[in-house]
Amino acid sequence: VVRRRLLQRYEHQPFISCLAGFYSCRWKRYQRRKTEPGKCCCKTRECVFFPLLVGAFCFSLVFLYMWGEAKNDYNNFDWYNYGNLGFWFLWSLVLLIVAAILFMYITLLLVLAMCLLAEGQQLYLHWSHKIGTFLVLGFSITALFILSILWGDQWKTVRLSFQITAPYLHIGAIAIMVLLSWPVALHAIRADKKVVQVIIVGPYLAILLFLFLIPLGMYSPCIRETGTLGPKPALIGHRGAPMLAPENTEMSFQKTIEHGADGLETDVTISYDGVPFLMHDSTLRRTTNIKEVYPNDTAQNAALFSWDTLQELNAGTWFLKDKPFSCMGSLSRADQNQAMNQSIYKLSNFLRLADSQNKLVIFDLYRPPEKHPYRNSWINRTLEVILNESGIRPHLVLWLENDMRSFVQSVAPGFQQTMGSKAPVEDLLMDNIVKLNLAYTEMSSEDIRTYAKVNITTNLYVVNEPWLFSLAWCSGAHSVTTNAVHTLKNLSQPLFLMTPQQYNIMWILTDLTSVLLISLIFAL
Repeated sequence: VVRRRLLQRYEHQPFISCLAGFYSCRWKRYQRRKTEPGKCCCKTRECVFFPLLVGAFCFSLVFLYMWGEAKNDYNNFDWYNYGNLGFWFLWSLVLLIVAAILFMYITLLLVLAMCLLAEGQQLYLHWSHKIGTFLVLGFSITALFILSILWGDQWKTVRLSFQITAPYLHIGAIAIMVLLSWPVALHAIRADKKVVQVIIVGPYLAILLFLFLIPLGMYSPCIRETGTLGPKPALIGHRGAPMLAPENTEMSFQKTIEHGADGLETDVTISYDGVPFLMHDSTLRRTTNIKEVYPNDTAQNAALFSWDTLQELNAGTWFLKDKPFSCMGSLSRADQNQAMNQSIYKLSNFLRLADSQNKLVIFDLYRPPEKHPYRNSWINRTLEVILNESGIRPHLVLWLENDMRSFVQSVAPGFQQTMGSKAPVEDLLMDNIVKLNLAYTEMSSEDIRTYAKVNITTNLYVVNEPWLFSLAWCSGAHSVTTNAVHTLKNLSQPLFLMTPQQYNIMWILTDLTSVLLISLIFAL
């Protein structure tokens, strides 16, 4: 009798054995008698845990999407960690890999659970998978919380990305709903009570209706009529071409020029003896070999060194060792040798190079620290170099520094006055502002059009990813500051560009096809 009952309950079937094996770690046994669709087939403990599995999937998906779209700013994330940890590492890439692995793991568990339910099998998630589910859920929530606190602007990037990806995410969501229609129909139609049917079908239809109608509120500047797209934004090399050469070096700017950039961006610091030079960080630790030459001065402000001391440092070997970008290609032997011999670049030499190639220049000017000889005359000293030593034509200079702007305009009326933040049009015109230099997270096609009407152009920084550059192009930006001139230069038109008619056809066909398929599934 016992043997007969065992045979009634268990027998070897490869498909279900495989599902139960991966999900429950039960490779030899599975429930033979299927639970009828519409009836509960799980123990209370498993019914309580299943929503946690779904929650882990949702949170891991949100984090993976958020971090995937954050690729444009990975260098900033790694630079932030460098400032706190003291050594350079591509933490951004590691985080992306971990997020992808965890998402695939939790997705596999969810797919196995859905397949077991479709086969009428009882769910029993093995304790090790339950621990894994809690780890995924905890990691995703913690990572989202920490990034929201330390890097809240990244959610603005996510919102911008929806202007590009929303039409395609909509299609993907509809496809998932079509796949889910089979188990929903199977369990709803065979349910004993109408209340159970409503509980199963009601939320499904509500979500489906929401997805059908969501394109009515969808907006993307890349969905536009033919012939309304503006010119391609000009490209300004951010610290030169930092993916191809050490940032803020002569080689970096030469690479930018070789790849056809329209302008050059940099950062200016003044040495202790009054020589403006190019350096982004407050210290020399990251981008020079000061650890080897002056190991006791690695934490000292870069502006407190004399120019003669700065000339002794190498500004290129770090680039070959640390590889600041995960998407960097391999350098030729000649480029490697050139990079290894780079030194700190003087502002005057930088300006002469830009003038000889007819390139615009824009730079952040850092005020020297306390007790620096040029603490109160930093702007005057910089103007002296620009006007008297470099010989650059004034119209090529985009003057960004806001301090003493009126004085700068009086001594250098030819500079293109540039503001680093949004302001009312009347105030900008009063200050003779001709360009705005804004973070890309402040991108707004409406604001860009408003400023353009009074001949104020907009530059967005730092734009590296093709999708973000495409969005800036469609939004009407006049120029972008980028680390990837060599990549963006090759784009002949924005990605995801389509006419409203093309999008309407895509939307309607997707909805009609899904309605037809779902209706057939429920009818069968």
